[in-house]
Amino acid sequence: MFTAEMIASLNELETSLYNYICENEEKVAYMRIRELADETHVSTSTILRFCRKLNCEGFSEFKTKIKLHLEEIKKTTIKSVEHSVLEFFERISQGNINENIKKAAHLVAESNNVLFIGTGSSGIMAEYGARYFSSVGKFSMYINDPYFPIHAKLLSNSVAVALSVSGETPAIITHINQLKEQGIKVISITNSRYSTISKISDINIPYYVTEERFETSLGRNTHYETEEQFKYSDITTQVPVVYILESIAREIYKLKG
Repeated sequence: MFTAEMIASLNELETSLYNYICENEEKVAYMRIRELADETHVSTSTILRFCRKLNCEGFSEFKTKIKLHLEEIKKTTIKSVEHSVLEFFERISQGNINENIKKAAHLVAESNNVLFIGTGSSGIMAEYGARYFSSVGKFSMYINDPYFPIHAKLLSNSVAVALSVSGETPAIITHINQLKEQGIKVISITNSRYSTISKISDINIPYYVTEERFETSLGRNTHYETEEQFKYSDITTQVPVVYILESIAREIYKLKG
């Protein structure tokens, strides 16, 4: 409901009004303007000025926005972990994921080291993958900073593993382009093989689970490129990614043996 630009435009009284509304949204949605003025110790004219800064004609329209916002939050449902995991294992039993895992393992086994890249929750998976691969004897590093500089001399005979749920993360696409220009092979793990990242990778391992997002009011992250990404947090399960990473690592160990 409140953008950074809107909040920045508020004066001291309007900011106190904003704080009260954030803490009492359900209550404010059904208050009269005079009741809100009494509760917050501001004038009705201050409330109306506040509403106009939020692009509302008046207090009634502002309350309608609050109600719609509350309804949107109530619509959000989160599936059980069991549902997501079973969905994944049912699909891999019918697909060729094991074949792709073996191809990826062969490519990694022939390289000197591995570079994992990802942002957000995929960045955490990148760190996990680097540690797990290093544990089985394949030296690995990870990058979770979209502005991290990449120099070809440091990546001689390396393989990159790109992680992205959507497969459309701009920072990861940029990194992949830089790596491919240096002749580095790229393995991607995404939720779909029809995404941009999967299409530009040498090997793609898709896992196909239902993507889940949760509406958030937390501050804007610089990784986000659109208002849609800012509005929602991606809470899609990362269990399939852990399965794929560990499967590749174990396959590499077999090849080395």
